[in-house]
Amino acid sequence: MVTTERDNALFEAGIKLGALYHQFTGAPVNISTVDSLEQAIKESISVQPYVEKISVTIDRDMVTSRTGEKFRYCELEGRMLEVEARITFGGTTATVGLKYDRSLDYPLMRIIDIIEK
Repeated sequence: MVTTERDNALFEAGIKLGALYHQFTGAPVNISTVDSLEQAIKESISVQPYVEKISVTIDRDMVTSRTGEKFRYCELEGRMLEVEARITFGGTTATVGLKYDRSLDYPLMRIIDIIEK
């Protein structure tokens, strides 16, 4: 079986989301550092090969609700992340995302769109 550009675009997209998730979950965050953490995640992933665009949003309500009184921070959880990334490999562009699915109680990674030229 021969792999295609589409296969490689989707593989690269999955690698980017998996790396992002496992690299940054557990990072300390509070409401005053959430902007800089979003930017750090975005910049870290954007330098990887084939990444055309990425957006990262951390749910501030979740951060606020989990911030303790004593130490005033919490750990970044996958359910706090909403990510969309556009990956282009050859003539194929895959748009993928990560978003908390309340019905599954799970931060679900998914394919949003695939464009093949």
